[in-house]
Amino acid sequence: MTTRPEMRIERLELHNFRSYGRADVSFPPGFTAILGPNGHGKTNLLEAVAFLSRLSSFRGAPPAALVAAHPEFDPVIGDAAGRGAAAVVRGAVRSGEREVLIEAEVAGHGRPRVLVNRQRLARRADLLATFQVSVFTPEDLVLVKGGPAVRRDYLDEVLVATKPANTALVSDVERIIRQRNALLKQVGSRLNSEAALTLDVWDERLARSGEQLVALRRALLERLMPYVAEASDELAGIGAGVSLRYRPSWHEGGLAEALRAGRDDDLRRKVSLVGPHRDDVEIRVGPLEARHQASQGEQRSLAFALRLAAHRLVIDELGMVPVLLLDDVFSELDPSRSSALLRALPAGQVLLTSATALPADARPDQVLDVADGVVTRR
Repeated sequence: MTTRPEMRIERLELHNFRSYGRADVSFPPGFTAILGPNGHGKTNLLEAVAFLSRLSSFRGAPPAALVAAHPEFDPVIGDAAGRGAAAVVRGAVRSGEREVLIEAEVAGHGRPRVLVNRQRLARRADLLATFQVSVFTPEDLVLVKGGPAVRRDYLDEVLVATKPANTALVSDVERIIRQRNALLKQVGSRLNSEAALTLDVWDERLARSGEQLVALRRALLERLMPYVAEASDELAGIGAGVSLRYRPSWHEGGLAEALRAGRDDDLRRKVSLVGPHRDDVEIRVGPLEARHQASQGEQRSLAFALRLAAHRLVIDELGMVPVLLLDDVFSELDPSRSSALLRALPAGQVLLTSATALPADARPDQVLDVADGVVTRR
């Protein structure tokens, strides 16, 4: 088997980020275990690493929450002086043979300011082509138990990870829906001819971009399904019975026709009721709908299988191995499933946090202890 080039974080420097006034941490290739009590800053380290790729918090936190409450000093990047307290996340990463320095300044408002090798970042897709992470957390259970929005976001996240250029389409659809909803709220049921023409324009754009996005989601689901079955079998022995099915919010006739047919309802409700933002992915284990009928253990195994499947698909389609971040996953798994997850992890850099002892078969290359926001190496 040909060894795939890896993406790695080699050094992470934090200033005023979450619980860290200052931190400077090095990571070797392979497996790093980050241990310590809950609430002492373990997850904050993973969040910072992921921020260098995603420019957002995988915990859903707003930018203001990432800035230390009582900063030691006011770090700046470029011409950011005078914007008030800010956090800086600086990472020396490796992308195959390339060495890249990524620096992100996070203020309490506005977009982060990002430099890549001291040059202003032009597009987020350029960053994803350089550095990517896959994140596993106990909250991933919502992929199975949660509402449709979580599964849509999962698909779009994988679309962007496998092909960073898809960022533009995903963002375009989100923008179109926001603009269409704003118009619906503005006119309500009082639709005059001028507003109707404007709504026609947004409908045409939503139909074109929305159907393109749905086609990509469907194709992705077909490619993803064998990976999900394999991972489900490795983690819980249920691979053969797992199926994924895309459920659009409209039926025959296409999205343009559905928008025309549903216009009166949209105007009355002042929101877009059909489109890719209303679709779902149905997950089944045999005849059972996993969201409501699978056991808690099966649901959790399925959630991790979805994450692991996406990670493996990204490796195969991107041709690079992203960094794998696992946040306190053993707290929700029994010993057998914990061991199964460790065995299933692909080659590449892994950063794993735990508030409890590691499984007996864990073999980290480095162990870091975190206590009161201080990181020490054993």
